[in-house]
Amino acid sequence: MRPFALEVFFSRWEFEATHHLTASDVESMSVHALLSLASPQERTAFEHTPLSYTQPWGDPHLCQAIAQTYDTLTQEHILCFAGAQEGIYTAMRTLLTKDDHAIVFVPNYQSAESLPLECCEVSGVALLEAQGWQPDMEALERAIRPNTKLISMNFPNNPTGAIISHENLAKLIALCRKHGIYLFSDEVYRLLELDERKRIPQIADVYEKGISLNVMSKAYGLPGLRIGWLASRDTHALAAFERYKHYLSICNSAPSEALALIALNHRTQILERNRALLAENIARLDTFFAQYPTLFAWNHPDGSCVAYPKYTGKGDVEALCQLLIQEYGVLLLPPSIYHSELLPTPNDHFRIGFGRKGIHAGLDMFGRCLEEKWLPLQG
Repeated sequence: MRPFALEVFFSRWEFEATHHLTASDVESMSVHALLSLASPQERTAFEHTPLSYTQPWGDPHLCQAIAQTYDTLTQEHILCFAGAQEGIYTAMRTLLTKDDHAIVFVPNYQSAESLPLECCEVSGVALLEAQGWQPDMEALERAIRPNTKLISMNFPNNPTGAIISHENLAKLIALCRKHGIYLFSDEVYRLLELDERKRIPQIADVYEKGISLNVMSKAYGLPGLRIGWLASRDTHALAAFERYKHYLSICNSAPSEALALIALNHRTQILERNRALLAENIARLDTFFAQYPTLFAWNHPDGSCVAYPKYTGKGDVEALCQLLIQEYGVLLLPPSIYHSELLPTPNDHFRIGFGRKGIHAGLDMFGRCLEEKWLPLQG
């Protein structure tokens, strides 16, 4: 397996950094805070959760609650995993063989590219910066081959925060339907749109060979639960995924499933809290980047809690990111983390996160670095 560049980088720096300014999740809750939302019956049920094996598909009540977050699905269309990563791994390893071909959008979350590359031939299709990081639809159509088995997409996108337009999504689904292609849709940032008019439907609701990935980690801000899922109307594919899962986690943590059920039952309150924090933090980023118009080109992402600003000053933004973490304790993701084996990726963009509390302290230290060390180099 290829090294997972982002996780290698995080393994080195994430828990050493004083200011984690590139987190990909929303501020988490404590068990106490989550249980404070629960009804007396829910709290009692959690406290009496047996610490035994759980059902491989996921607790039926949890699967039912997840299905209720879709427009057309029922419990039989949901398969739970230990986080989103296990879902991606299982789907790619199950669906793709050496005789197949897959297409992924670039830039992307690395496993969306690396895992298909372990299985088959893969083509990259660029997200076009000049078009607000929309997919190059003409290139996509040209990339389809007779043996194309799967197209993988991630919207809101990591790292750009872009959302595919409704028009382009309709074209993409039509292409997949025409050629009988699976459409794997990483939807972990759905419900964190900054403009809800840009929200797109979940693929499992609108396409019979659509596979929707989601997780409690991002929009709900509960990564410690390690509860993710795949949703699809293709129950034969889900059954194959479940059999593959027997060689991985087998089943999920019983307390995590119980807490995830509580969170979904009270998702309106949790999402309102999280969206309010994003609105507060995006305003802080507006103020920060406005102070340095010669160094950065800043535009709001369409959604998610990460953004992909462009560095426009002198020098190398990779070096700036290294300076920030090594001397100022500020963690950003440099351009090299989003290197692709399929297509060139921008070397002048970096990822910043705005989903957690306290980012003002990190931005203050970011500004201090610029004032003390970086601006003097600009001449």
